Amino acid sequence: MSIDPMTYEAQFFGFTPQTCMLRIYIAFQDYLFEVMQAVEQVILKKLDGIPDCEISPVQIRKCTEKFLCFMKGRFDNLFSKMEQLFLQLILRIPPNILLPEDKCKEIHPYNEEEFQHLQKEIEQLQEKYKTELCTKQALLAELEEQKIVQAKLKETLTLFDELQNVGRDHGTSDFKESLVSLVQNSRKLQNIRDNVEEEAKRLKVS
Repeated sequence: MSIDPMTYEAQFFGFTPQTCMLRIYIAFQDYLFEVMQAVEQVILKKLDGIPDCEISPVQIRKCTEKFLCFMKGRFDNLFSKMEQLFLQLILRIPPNILLPEDKCKEIHPYNEEEFQHLQKEIEQLQEKYKTELCTKQALLAELEEQKIVQAKLKETLTLFDELQNVGRDHGTSDFKESLVSLVQNSRKLQNIRDNVEEEAKRLKVS
């Protein structure tokens, strides 16, 4: 068997040419063995019909095995020549032929230096892609935070609108004035509370 891996042919056929030839060789051996067994059975049946036959089944088996070895030797010799023809002329892709998936190499040839440059460029693009992906994740997270802040701001504006409506219902049209009034009233109430607490403390002491 040929030791040439014939990888390009394997890429095209889906199997190595040597594997194909090996299967043919094994199939022929199996067929030859089956034929010899059938011939042996026919001879034994013929001998059973001959009275006083001096040829024994053991002798028949020895002759069959001897003939089988002879045929196998002849086949091995012929198969070796057939294998060379098949591997050189039938199952081999000529060096000037390119497979369809390799046509781009013919249109865009490149050397080892260009290949290394492309590899380096691919690595740089992969790094840029990872950076862009991280940036995108950060922006998405910030967008989510902005949505939360926007929702809270909307709630605050709604509250201000409600306060303004309340002030308008009570005769105050300007929200700013209402807020100032609310703060002043709040301070007055706080002063009253402080005075009450001080008076209560004084009464307890006395």
